[in-house]
Amino acid sequence: MDTQTIQLEKAMQTLETYIHQLSARAGESEEYAAAFWNRIKMSQGVLKELAYYHDYGKFWGQYKVAGYSLTDILVWQVDHFKAYLDRHEEVNRWKPERLFLHSLDVMLQMEQDPAPYVAKLQGETGTDFVGKFKEF
Repeated sequence: MDTQTIQLEKAMQTLETYIHQLSARAGESEEYAAAFWNRIKMSQGVLKELAYYHDYGKFWGQYKVAGYSLTDILVWQVDHFKAYLDRHEEVNRWKPERLFLHSLDVMLQMEQDPAPYVAKLQGETGTDFVGKFKEF
């Protein structure tokens, strides 16, 4: 086995372990983490997003599906998170790890069928901009 192949296998093992760690912190099972990792490793774009986040602790944002990046999906997810802030019993469900994992999952699903997610991303926006609600 050549050096490049060994390095690639080691990087993939590191990312698999990372997904298991993130999943545990998000309250997900080992089964969830294993199944999720199997889906991630089939997507070059999502895999690169995950690797960048692992290595640098910030979002790469270069991979896009139907014109939307991971950052766009995260912003959309945070809008949903804000709605949960009014319900104290729900807040603990929405951990940063869960938001990140869910955003990666949305990207994976968008690769298969982007239309339903594009409609949500365009239609479900935050409430903190002028004109969101019509005046009575």
